[in-house]
Amino acid sequence: MSDATRPVLVLVGPPGAGKSTVGRVLGRRLEVPFTDVDTEIEARVGTTIAEMFTSQGEEAFRAVEREVVAELLGTDCGVLALGGGSVLAGSTRALLAAHRVVYLKVGLADGIRRTGMSTARPLLAGVNPRATFRALLEARAPLYQEVATVEIDTVKRSANQVAAAVLTALDLDAAASPAPAPSPGDPDDAITPSDDAPLPDPVFGRPGS
Repeated sequence: MSDATRPVLVLVGPPGAGKSTVGRVLGRRLEVPFTDVDTEIEARVGTTIAEMFTSQGEEAFRAVEREVVAELLGTDCGVLALGGGSVLAGSTRALLAAHRVVYLKVGLADGIRRTGMSTARPLLAGVNPRATFRALLEARAPLYQEVATVEIDTVKRSANQVAAAVLTALDLDAAASPAPAPSPGDPDDAITPSDDAPLPDPVFGRPGS
C-alpha cells in the first residue's frame, strides 16, 4: 500500500486516552486532515453511537465500525483516530499491520477523570462504570500493544506534549510544522491532573472519594 492511499498515522487507545484531541494537534502539525472513526460512523448512520447501541445493539455497531475502519485505512485521510473498541475485530488488527499505529496509553485514574463516566460512552454507562473501565483496560491493552508501532504514555502530559512525543517516536519531526510556543490559555497545553487529584463522582459528576 502506498503512502498516497493510507493515513499518515493511526491512533488507538481506550476512552480517555485523548485520541481526538491529540489527533487534531497532530493534523495541524503535519498539515493533514484529522479523521475520527466515531464521527464518520455517526454521519453514516444518522444518529449518535450511544443511540445506536440502545436501538440496534453492540453487534450492529461493531459491524458498521469494521466497515468504516476498513474503508478509511485505504484512503489518504491524514491522521486517523479509531474508536476504543475497534481493535476487538481480528480483521481490523490484520489491516493495521500495514500502518503506522500509535497506542496512546492512559491509566485507570486518568481515564476515569477524562471521561467523567460520560453516559455518551455506551460501554461506561452501566451500574459500576469504574469497574467496567478497569475491565476494559485489562482486556484491550494486549490488543492495543499487538497493533502498535509505538506506545506513547499520556499521563501528566498535555496534548501538545503527547503530539510531540508521537512525532519524535515515528521520526516525523522533519515533516511537521514547528510546535507553537506554550500558552497558559491554550487547552492543548493543559497538563493532565496528578494521580492524587479527586476523581469525578459517577452519579453527580462532582469530585468524590
